[in-house]
Amino acid sequence: MSNPYNSATERASVLGPSLYFKGDLTADEDLLIQGRVEGSITHTQRLTVGAQGTVKANIRAQLIIVEGTVDGDLQAEKSVVVKETAKVSGNIFAPSVSISEGANFSGNIDMGGKKSAQAQSKNESTLARTVTAAGSAT
Repeated sequence: MSNPYNSATERASVLGPSLYFKGDLTADEDLLIQGRVEGSITHTQRLTVGAQGTVKANIRAQLIIVEGTVDGDLQAEKSVVVKETAKVSGNIFAPSVSISEGANFSGNIDMGGKKSAQAQSKNESTLARTVTAAGSAT
């Protein structure tokens, strides 16, 4: 396994593949999850769910990148990127969303702004660009 601190541009804390965390996870630094997390995740920076990562939690962060499995809502200040190896079951709230071909996604996408879907009034929700997609079983 390579050292995540070898590159100055890729400095991040790593939750390794053999680690299991249950509870509320909060941090102000980039995080790579290769293990399992259950609960909630609140980050002020970039959060990556690696290919080996499994998350059962609602996630809030600046930027969210999913390569593994997420069961929960994703809310990003900047963007959410769902890679081709990802399996996501939950809603995405972000001004920019990218879903790669081959990704398995089930949920709604709201790119309408900072307000969560629950806080939007009936009139505001018609302005939001909402996309519904269902991934295929593999």
